[in-house]
Amino acid sequence: MGETVRIAQVRIDHADKVLFGPDGPPVTKADLARYCADIAEAMLPHTRGRPISMERFPHGIDGESFFEKRAPAYFPDFVHRVRVDVETEHRSQDQVAIDNTQTLVYLADQACLTPHTWLSTAADLERPDQLIVDLDPTVPGLEAVRRATTMVGQLCAELGLTAFVKTTGSRGYHVMIPLRPDHDFDVVRDFAHRFAEVLVARDRDLLTTAARKAKRGDRVYLDVARNAYAQTAVPPFAVRARPGAPVSMPITWDEVDTVAPQEFTIASAARRLKTHGDPWAGIARHRQGLSRAMERLERLSGT
Repeated sequence: MGETVRIAQVRIDHADKVLFGPDGPPVTKADLARYCADIAEAMLPHTRGRPISMERFPHGIDGESFFEKRAPAYFPDFVHRVRVDVETEHRSQDQVAIDNTQTLVYLADQACLTPHTWLSTAADLERPDQLIVDLDPTVPGLEAVRRATTMVGQLCAELGLTAFVKTTGSRGYHVMIPLRPDHDFDVVRDFAHRFAEVLVARDRDLLTTAARKAKRGDRVYLDVARNAYAQTAVPPFAVRARPGAPVSMPITWDEVDTVAPQEFTIASAARRLKTHGDPWAGIARHRQGLSRAMERLERLSGT
C-alpha cells in the first residue's frame, strides 16, 4: 500500500514513492510535499489567483508524464478554481489556482512536480501583470546565456523598466518585468517582440528569435512567445522534472555570472532563502506601466 503521512494537514499517500532517481539523490513524494510546505510562504505571492497547468509525473520523472489544465472534480474544496475561457474551443473551464499552502502540498501528493502559472490573474485574465523573457541556450555552456541575460537586463534599464531575474531550474534564466495590468496581451506581446528584435539587432551572433531549433545555430533563443493569453511560465521556487530536483530560484542581477540554472534544488532552496532572502519579495510593489518604455523602444528600433 505504501506509507501515508500528513504534511500541512494534507494526507500524502504512497509518501515513500521515489519521484526523482536514480540519477542524483532519491527524492520521495514526502520529500516533495515537505519542500512545498517549507517554501510556501515565499512561493504563494507568485501563484495566488493565477490559473495553472499541472505537469504531473505519476510514476516519477523516469515515467510517462502529462499536462492537465482542467481542475479535476475530485480535488478538495481548499483547492481554489479560476474560471477561464478556452479561446480555441469556445468554451470555459475551471483551472487550479495555488492560493494556500494546502493546495501546494496537495499537488505534490498528486505528483504535480511543476505548476505552470498564467501571466495574468483572476482579477483580469485578459491583461497580464508580468512580461517574461525566457533565455534558452542552444548549445551547452553558460557563457552565452549569461551574456544574453545581462543584455536583457541592460535594455530594461535603458527603457526605464525594473526587471527581476531567476534561474529556470532547467537550462537558462527568466527575466520578469512586473506590470500594471493596463494593456491586453496583444499590446504586451507586441512590445515583447519589438524588445527582442532590438536585442537581436545588437548582437546577431549571440541572439536569435528563431523558434525552430534548426535555425538557431549556437545562438541563445530569446523566447517571448509565452506573453499571450493562456500561456504559462514556471513560477519562482517551482520544482523541475530533472535529476536532483532543481528549482527555479530568484537571484540578484549580480549573481547571473555565478549562479547556474540548476544550482539550487529542493535540498538547498530553503537554506538559500534563510541566508540570502528572496530578491523577488514584495515584487508587486514594482508593477509599472509600459507606455514610456514603448516610446523609448520605438526610438531605439527606429520605428
